[in-house]
Amino acid sequence: MDRLNNINPFARRDSHSQGSVVAYKVLTVLTWLLSFISSVYYTFDKGGWNGYYHPRSIWDVNYHNYSGFTQNYMITSLYWLAIFLLQLGYVAHLFSSSIETVNVACAVGSHFIANNLLHFVWVLLFVHHHFVWSEIILILNFVNLTSLYFRHNTYPRFIHLPAVSGPLAWTFVAIYWNGAIMVPHQNSLVARIFANVFIWSILGYGMFFIMLYKDYTMGFALSVLSASLGVAQFHRQVVAFQWIFAFVIMAVLFIFTMLVAVPAWTGKEAPWGRRATTNDTERAPLLADP
Repeated sequence: MDRLNNINPFARRDSHSQGSVVAYKVLTVLTWLLSFISSVYYTFDKGGWNGYYHPRSIWDVNYHNYSGFTQNYMITSLYWLAIFLLQLGYVAHLFSSSIETVNVACAVGSHFIANNLLHFVWVLLFVHHHFVWSEIILILNFVNLTSLYFRHNTYPRFIHLPAVSGPLAWTFVAIYWNGAIMVPHQNSLVARIFANVFIWSILGYGMFFIMLYKDYTMGFALSVLSASLGVAQFHRQVVAFQWIFAFVIMAVLFIFTMLVAVPAWTGKEAPWGRRATTNDTERAPLLADP
């Protein structure tokens, strides 16, 4: 078992060798650049096909295949821009002079590298209309990030938000978004009814982390993505339930997020969830007793 843990890049370790740290630094920077550049490029690439317009940017595909989970390009783009910028802060901690900080950053490194690679593959598949394969990639990344969350949810916000909760929240919503595009007749009455039902899973998913783990970063991320969904649905069809549901979900998540965030920022405890084991306000909101 010890030998298996030594060769398993996803095994939890409290310390890392100098060679491992160098490898994490190189692979993290390269895969982050791959993920970032591909996302930016395919945000604006208009594409072309036999002389005719063929939607190939992320957002052209989004609007060309309108569904009950279509996102607003501006809000979601700003969400991802914020995540990418915060991830630069995480990457910087790999180069810290503090051994403890480097070890903490390396602990999530394998999952973060896998997330970058899977995100890059998803972008390529999505913009080239391979929606079934892109859905499979999203599910794989959801498993990767979920494993990361439950194994490493006690780390400080500068690691947790950009490397764990931010990408996980997006991947959860993107599974519905991509999945809705994948199915035929995604804007039919039956599809809209299913969308009206499954949208509430966003609320349930967010409340799980807010109530049990007091994780306001997850609540805030999902509230922003719910707002993006609501704006896109409102612009497409004013008389519809989907945008109303989306804004209700956004409001509930945001309210409960603030009920957790404000006490955490002031060094107090939220009146529910697992009790923190430290007084460090940088780590306390994300710590839980085993």
